[in-house]
Amino acid sequence: MLSVNKESADHFPNRPLPLHNKDLWHQLALMVDQTDAAMVLTDTQSCIVYQNGGFCRLFGWSIEEIQGKELPQLLIPQASTSFFADIHSELLAGRSVKVEELVTSKAGQRHWVNLHCSPVLDSDGNWQYTVSVLLDITKTKIHEVLNNRVLEAMARDLPLMEVLNMVCEEVERIAPDISASILQADYPEGVLRSLASPSLPVSYSSQLNGVIIGPHVGSCGAAAWRKQAVLVTDIANDPLWVDYKHLILPLGYTSCWSTPIMDNDGQVLGTFAFYYQKNGPEVASPLHQQLVQTCTYLCALAMEREQTRLRIRRLAYYDALTGLPNRSLLQIQANQLLQDSQREAQTAAVLFLDLDRFKYVNDSLGHSAGDGLLCLVAERLKKLARHSGVAGRLAGDEFVVVLPVPDTDKISALIERLQTELIQPLSLAGTLVDVSASIGVAMYPQDGQDMLTLLQRADLAMYQAKKAGRGRFSFFSNDMNRLAQERLMLETTLRQALIEKDGSLHLHYQPQIDMQTGALYGVEALARWQHPSLGDISPIRFIPLAEDCGLIDLLGQWVLAAACSQLRQWRAKGLDVPSVAVNMSPLNFHQRGLVDMIAENLARNGLAPTSLTLELTESILLDPHPETMQTLQTIHDSGVRLSMDDFGSGYSSLSYLRRLPITELKLDRSFVADLENDGTARALSSAILGIGNSLSLTVVAEGVETVVQSETLREQGYHVVQGYLFSKPLAPAQLEHWLRGSSLRRSIA
Repeated sequence: MLSVNKESADHFPNRPLPLHNKDLWHQLALMVDQTDAAMVLTDTQSCIVYQNGGFCRLFGWSIEEIQGKELPQLLIPQASTSFFADIHSELLAGRSVKVEELVTSKAGQRHWVNLHCSPVLDSDGNWQYTVSVLLDITKTKIHEVLNNRVLEAMARDLPLMEVLNMVCEEVERIAPDISASILQADYPEGVLRSLASPSLPVSYSSQLNGVIIGPHVGSCGAAAWRKQAVLVTDIANDPLWVDYKHLILPLGYTSCWSTPIMDNDGQVLGTFAFYYQKNGPEVASPLHQQLVQTCTYLCALAMEREQTRLRIRRLAYYDALTGLPNRSLLQIQANQLLQDSQREAQTAAVLFLDLDRFKYVNDSLGHSAGDGLLCLVAERLKKLARHSGVAGRLAGDEFVVVLPVPDTDKISALIERLQTELIQPLSLAGTLVDVSASIGVAMYPQDGQDMLTLLQRADLAMYQAKKAGRGRFSFFSNDMNRLAQERLMLETTLRQALIEKDGSLHLHYQPQIDMQTGALYGVEALARWQHPSLGDISPIRFIPLAEDCGLIDLLGQWVLAAACSQLRQWRAKGLDVPSVAVNMSPLNFHQRGLVDMIAENLARNGLAPTSLTLELTESILLDPHPETMQTLQTIHDSGVRLSMDDFGSGYSSLSYLRRLPITELKLDRSFVADLENDGTARALSSAILGIGNSLSLTVVAEGVETVVQSETLREQGYHVVQGYLFSKPLAPAQLEHWLRGSSLRRSIA
C-alpha cells in the first residue's frame, strides 16, 4: 500500500538540485555516504543517476554496475506494472510516496525495506528527479509478518499442520531460494514425523516419517539428537547423509540446514530445515538466520499449544490410567458404530465387563498391582476391539466393549474367546494372578436403539452373570429389566423408609431358650419391611439390596437403635429379657465410629454391654479390610458379645475361628432340618458342638421346628435353641404377651 505525502511538492519550491556545483555536490555526497540508509537519485524514467555508499553496502552493487539502470527492475523485479504506475502517478503530481516492500540484492538476498520516494522539482515546478531513501526493516518485518499471521491462525484454531505449512510458505515467499520443512519429534518412540513441507515432493516427506532420531541421521535427525543446528553444505559426500542422500539428491538439493525446535524446558519438539539447490553465501545467510530465529520460536509456540490441546482432549476423553476411551468418548465412538451397523443392517453386541475379585487383588497386593491389572486387561481388550470394535473403561474395574456382529449365532463363541483371553494368568508384584470377568451382553437393535439403553441393560446382565459365579456371561432379557426396575423402586423406597422413619421398617423378635433351665436366654431382633405397594419384603431380599446400594450403614444404625430402645422399654415394664441379638453385615464393620455408636446406644438406654449380642456371618472371616479385626476386638473388649451366625455353612475354618473374639456359635439351620433323617447331619451338629465346647463358646441351634429335633439337640448337649417350635418371630407387643402368658419350661418339656 502506498503512503502519499501531499505537502511534498512544497519541499523544494523553485530550487532545482544544483548539479552544476561540483564542490557542493562532492560535500553532499560525502555526507550522504556516511549514513546507513540507502539513498538513490533517479530521473523521471527511474534510471539511477546517483547512489550513496549505504546503497552499495546494503545491496552489493558497485557504482559502475548500476549507473543508468532502472531502479524498480533492479530491486523489485517481482512487482506488478500497476505498482510502479501508481508510484509514478503520485510523483508526477508532486506527492511523495512511502511503501514497505521486499527488494532483492545483487546476491539474490531479499530485504524488507521502508522505501520513501520524494519528487525533486525544477524551477518551473516540474518533476525532474526522485530522491529515494531505503531503510532495511527486514528483522522487524519478518517478526511482524510471521508473528501476525501465525498468531492469527492459532487464534482461529487452525490445525497444527495448516499453521506450520503457512509458516513454510511465508518463509519461501521471503526467501524463494530455499525449501522449508518442519518435522515433529515423536516421543517416547524417538522418531521424526513430517508436519509441513509444501514445496518438497510428498514422496520425499512421507519417507521421513518414522526416521529415528540419532547422531548420524541426516541434518534433521542429528539436529534433534545434538539439540543444536546442523549445516550440511555437501549432501552427496557428508557422512550424516550417507543413508538418505539417495532420497534428496535426485530432487536437485545439495545443502540442508536444520535447527532444533525447543520448548522452554530444553526438550526437542521438532526440527526446522532449509533445503538449498546450490551452495554459496546464500546458505544460512543473515536473512535466513533471522527467519530461523523467528520461525523456531513460532513453531515451538504452535507445537506446545497443540500438545496442550491434545493433553486436554486426552483428559476429557481418555482414561488416564489405561489409555482407553472414557465414558464420554466411548459414547461417541459406540454411537457411530451403531449407526454403521444400522446402515449395513447388522447387529452389534455391547459387552459390560466387571473383573472378578479385583478388590481382593487391590487389598492383598496393593493399589499399584491393581492398577497394573487394569492396564493389562485394557491391553487385552484393545486387541479384541482393534479391527472394528470399540473398547473403553467406565470406572474402577468396569470395562465396555462394543462389537459389530455379522452373525448373531457366533456371539457366544466370541465371548467365550474373550473369556479365554482374559483368564490367562498375569504376573503382578511377582505373583501370578488368575483373572476372570463377569460379562453382561445387550444386543443392538433387539435390546435397545441407543447406547445409553444398551449400556444399562448390559450392566443388568452383568449382575445376573456375577450371581452365577466367576467367569460367567449372561444376555439381557425383558424379565431382567423388569427385575431391575423393581430393584430401583425398592432401593428408592428403602432409602425413604430409613431417612423418614415412616414405620414401614420394624423389628420382630424371636425368643432363644436355655435348654438346661428352660428360661429365656435372650431374643434375636429380625428386621421386617412392609412395603407400601408390594407388601412384606423378605430380609433375604432387602438386606442384600441395602448392601449393594450403600444403605447398609443406615440400616445397621436403625436396627441397633430400635433393638436397644425396645429392650429398655421391656425392662421398664418389669419383663426380664436378658439380652437382644442384632444381625450385622460385614460392611457395617467398615463404618467409622461403629464402636462409639454402640456405646452411645447402650448408654442412652441404660444397658450393660452384656445386654447386647452382635451376630456376624461367616463371610467376615474372609473380609480383607484391615480394620475389621481390630474393630471386632474393640467391641469384644467393651463387653458386647459377638456371635458367629450360620456356622458350618460357608467358610468355616478353625484357623479363622481361632482369630475371632467371639463368645457364641449358631449352628446353621440346614443341619437342624436334617437331624431326624440324616446321620451325617447329626454327626456334624455334634462335631460343631464339640468345637464350641472346646473353645468355651455358647452354641445356639436355630431353626428348631419339631420335638424330635429339640430332643436330639438336648441329648447332644446344646446350650440354647430357637425356632418355630417355641415361637415364631413376634412383634414387640406380641412377645410381651408371650412372655407374660407362657411357661418357658413347659414349652421345651
